[in-house]
Amino acid sequence: MHPNAELIQGFYTALSKLDGAAMAACYTPDATFSDAVFQGLKNGEPGKMWRMLTARGKDMTVVFDGIQADDTSGKAHWVATYTFSATGRRVVNDIQARFTFENGKIKTHQDSFDLHRWMSQALGLKGVLLGWLPPVQAKLRQTARKGLDAFNG
Repeated sequence: MHPNAELIQGFYTALSKLDGAAMAACYTPDATFSDAVFQGLKNGEPGKMWRMLTARGKDMTVVFDGIQADDTSGKAHWVATYTFSATGRRVVNDIQARFTFENGKIKTHQDSFDLHRWMSQALGLKGVLLGWLPPVQAKLRQTARKGLDAFNG
């Protein structure tokens, strides 16, 4: 297995153990992360986000597969199942991840998933009816950003 594929495997193994610190250690100091909710994270924020999510995701389970990597880029598929704390609703989030690497660490990380599907699960009927609207999605991103800014882990 390519060393960068081993890095990805270690990253998701740490996530499955809710070990945000180990996940954060997989990133370069100047790594970037983006997904449908947390956009444009940089300057240590990707690691901080994982520390926050693993600290809050006490019942999260993760399965991952499809890991592929070479010297410069990689990808993986993963599924996280957890309770969304704000509503108590169960979420199953199916995610495609893409990475670039530098010096044996993750330099860029882009997760892709269906935000409307996620909002439908996390918010119930409100998410089904309104989760596709840009202002509703923007509010979710703003709330997530405030949570990350306030996290002290």
